[in-house]
Amino acid sequence: MGLSAKTIGRIAGPALFALIVGLFHPEGLNSKANAVLATTAWIAIWWVTEAIPIAATALLPIVLFPLTGAVTLQATTAQYGDRYIFLYIGGFLIAIAIEKWGLHRRIALHIIKLIGTNVTGIILGFMVATAALSMWISNTATAVLMLPIGMAIIAQLRDNPETDAHENQVFGKALMIAIAYSASIGGMATLIGTPPNLVLAGMVQELYGVEISFAQWIMLGLPVSLVLLVLCWLYLTRVAFTFQQKGFPGGREEIDKQLAALNRMSIEEKLLLAVFVLTAASWISRSFLQEQFGLFPRLDDTTIAMIAGLGLFLLPCWKRGDTETGGALLQWEDTKNLPWGIILLFGGGMALAEGFESSGLAVWLGSHTALLQNASLLLVVFMLVAAVNFLTEVTSNLATTSMILPILASMALSMDVHPFLLMVGATLAASCAFMLPVATPPNAVVFGSGHLRIADMVRTGFWMNVISILLLTSFVYFILPLLWGLTITRFPESWK
Repeated sequence: MGLSAKTIGRIAGPALFALIVGLFHPEGLNSKANAVLATTAWIAIWWVTEAIPIAATALLPIVLFPLTGAVTLQATTAQYGDRYIFLYIGGFLIAIAIEKWGLHRRIALHIIKLIGTNVTGIILGFMVATAALSMWISNTATAVLMLPIGMAIIAQLRDNPETDAHENQVFGKALMIAIAYSASIGGMATLIGTPPNLVLAGMVQELYGVEISFAQWIMLGLPVSLVLLVLCWLYLTRVAFTFQQKGFPGGREEIDKQLAALNRMSIEEKLLLAVFVLTAASWISRSFLQEQFGLFPRLDDTTIAMIAGLGLFLLPCWKRGDTETGGALLQWEDTKNLPWGIILLFGGGMALAEGFESSGLAVWLGSHTALLQNASLLLVVFMLVAAVNFLTEVTSNLATTSMILPILASMALSMDVHPFLLMVGATLAASCAFMLPVATPPNAVVFGSGHLRIADMVRTGFWMNVISILLLTSFVYFILPLLWGLTITRFPESWK
């Protein structure tokens, strides 16, 4: 019996660490940078092989950096309390409350009812609803919510005597895949929509002292998300799947039935909706109000998230379950649903970034990318986006961005290009793994529905990957400089 990947990883990680520390001493690589490189290699192997849970692996810098003298214990542990981690916590508290009171289900059903009228319209309705929710709550929770609604719609079509069995099978595959893809696509639109976006913001703050605000990100993320969502819908309904039956008998009735089961909108849902709208409006308008009118100069996105999150523990509710009344919209026991593993992953990624910067490893790596200096910049972006896209089919997108972003920052300096060109491209690409059930949680959720085979997902997802690679390359190279006012062919002098 051969060794499992986990067992191999458990051995290979520390072995490679020891080899690099003991034997790899090229010119210009100091002992601290050598230790950071060795630690990164160990972490990378454990993340790829999942030798231990990836969140636990993210704690390795706390052990290895101080012991090797690469980074002090205080500087390392400080990264696990980065302000962007608390932005994520605040956003997730809102998401927990939305799920607790069922507001997300009501929003989703109304969007589907508004958009969906026939077979392709129903699919579009599901995609818009899923993407809209995934902008604010986790893509996993969004997929889990939309799955039973989608299953009910598939059953409604199957039970209609006018429906052909093959037609129902095709619709079921298309709808399940549409839910998974739009959950990933929607998360790209906002800073809190998916963890890699916040890792990017945190590393940019750590490395360059520059803030990527919620409003700045949505200027890029929302257009990318919308265009990719439309292309995805057209691809799924015109190319990947064909429907002989255009009408959808009983579809609207099923949506009405599920809406009726929700009863009237409760006071708690209205309060929660008000918090959600005010928070989103504050995130979007903060930079404009500060720059144009000088209002709230000390307010930032994390503070807004914390105000909203704390407010949920203060705002009263009149119904909790069927028997208990009183209390607040959120109780402390609800925080057990916070994704603490992702929060540790954030910290591990930020600790690696600190190690790369403070040890000089980033500069050393940058000096060894001379071959890329004469390459076409558009081709470099294309190859980077494609590599990250397919890499995240088999690795965690958060782990991938945590490993690669510090390296890309050093590459940008060496190539004398704006680091956002490489770092934003890689971050967006990390959310576009569409081929395998293991690539993202939404893929795994819909695969468990029983309507899909792996062959269905690979065949459909490969071409969706290609579409996303071409779109992201175009957006990052041509549109990003216009939206953010960048000179992509020059590394900013003040950031060096």
